[in-house]
Amino acid sequence: MTATDDSAQPEPELTDFPVADDAARPSARWSRAALLAVVFVCAACGLVYELALVSLGSFLIGNTATQASIVLAVMVFAMGIGSLAAKPLQSRPIVTFAAIELALALLGGLSVMALYAAFAYLALYTPALVVVAFVLGVLIGAEIPLLMVLLQRIRRQDAGSAVADMFAVDYIGALVGGLCFPFLLLPLFGQLEGALVVGLVNAAAGSFLVFGVFRHDLSGPARAVLGVAAVSVIAALIAGMVFADRFEVTARQAMFRDPIVAAERTPYQDIVITERTTPLGPDTRLYLNGDLQFSSIDEYRYHESLVHPAMAGTHQRVLVLGGGDGLALREVLRYPDASATLVELDPEMIRLGREDERLARLNKGSLDDPRSTVITADAFSWLRENSGVFDVIIVDMPDPDESATAKLYSTEFYSLVGAHLADGGRAVIQAGSPYFAPKSFWCIGATAASAGLRTLPYHVDVPSFGDWGYFLAGDTEPELALDLPVQLRFLDEAELTAASVFPADRPPLDMPPSTLMNPRILRYAQSEWAVY
Repeated sequence: MTATDDSAQPEPELTDFPVADDAARPSARWSRAALLAVVFVCAACGLVYELALVSLGSFLIGNTATQASIVLAVMVFAMGIGSLAAKPLQSRPIVTFAAIELALALLGGLSVMALYAAFAYLALYTPALVVVAFVLGVLIGAEIPLLMVLLQRIRRQDAGSAVADMFAVDYIGALVGGLCFPFLLLPLFGQLEGALVVGLVNAAAGSFLVFGVFRHDLSGPARAVLGVAAVSVIAALIAGMVFADRFEVTARQAMFRDPIVAAERTPYQDIVITERTTPLGPDTRLYLNGDLQFSSIDEYRYHESLVHPAMAGTHQRVLVLGGGDGLALREVLRYPDASATLVELDPEMIRLGREDERLARLNKGSLDDPRSTVITADAFSWLRENSGVFDVIIVDMPDPDESATAKLYSTEFYSLVGAHLADGGRAVIQAGSPYFAPKSFWCIGATAASAGLRTLPYHVDVPSFGDWGYFLAGDTEPELALDLPVQLRFLDEAELTAASVFPADRPPLDMPPSTLMNPRILRYAQSEWAVY
């Protein structure tokens, strides 16, 4: 009787269904290359899903750091759960992988649309984000263990070598996906359609592996069921692309009271213009990332108060930072001896300011005035790279409730502003509401002071905004005064005198400054405005 050597017995092959003859199989080398190519594509798609959720949150909610932390933390945790959940599924790796990949393609492709709907219609964005990020993470985490089983099925190799090959391709795919998202997908397709395109690529890659490489390992009924599922997922994603524009228009309108007359989603922000008829005339409103920038009914109060106190004195050379709508520039050009340079980040905002008939009517063609020089650039970088000095600098930036704008309310930024002021020059900073956001308001003043500027706070009533404030700043103690070439609609000496008085229920606050490394202004702005 011969003893049996168990170690010499061939290791049983894991199958989902009876395996076809080896002659019918693709070659092992081709199959392995195809599987690694699918790993590459799946990794790229998975990272794009993560970046799409981060990007969408930064557009809709603001604070990119918080959005990135939520998405990445939840997804990485869920990927671990998915890897563990895949362990009992490895006995049927082909069918399980196909189901997971199709589910991932469908959810990932529709994730941006679903979250946009949750934001626009239900006001449940953050809970929905956590759920979507978790489910996507579970599905992504389950991919690698199943793909590892399939890789070993094609050709057995040392576990360390197999892991090295798999993760090398996975990481390269993540690199490509991370670069494609901002430089290819967003510019060509935007948020909604970009996610849908990636979902289609994901579904195609999974289907190719299952039906192209492992089709002989599936029974006829299994191929039929998975084929119907794949076609259904692809059809759903294509339908999403067909209706994406209509959905976006409808969902966007649900977020605004007034009819939308123009809308653009740019790499920097979401621009929306609304208009309605009122007893006072047409009310045109500009929104950036959902935040109101002005109402044509009372914008003159804001812009007169912003510009003219700073223009009292020498004002031949004026720099406007922000203000791409051209309304602050309109007020500057009331002075016949003034010339202005405007620095605006978003070229689409400049285009709308020039070409949209509503904005062009309001700004009186200021962006095309021969005394104006319009530059498309990041204000922070532009100040660092240019050495010119100006008599007046007008800082007309969006509120610091997002990471991207918080740096424009930092000690470092105001130091650059001060470095570009001529001797005796004046700067003015829009600083939000001292009533609704007092910590933010006084933090801005403290930050400008920490940059070596002397500051003077003042505030006025703008009905669309409420109580709104500014800081006049310079290298000497500033004084509120007017040197007007024409009579204004709102601002006069009496109003300006009252503007420097703050009521007892909103006294000055002693706040620490905000810096690039410690953006306190971001925390203050988000916490205070969240109440309203």
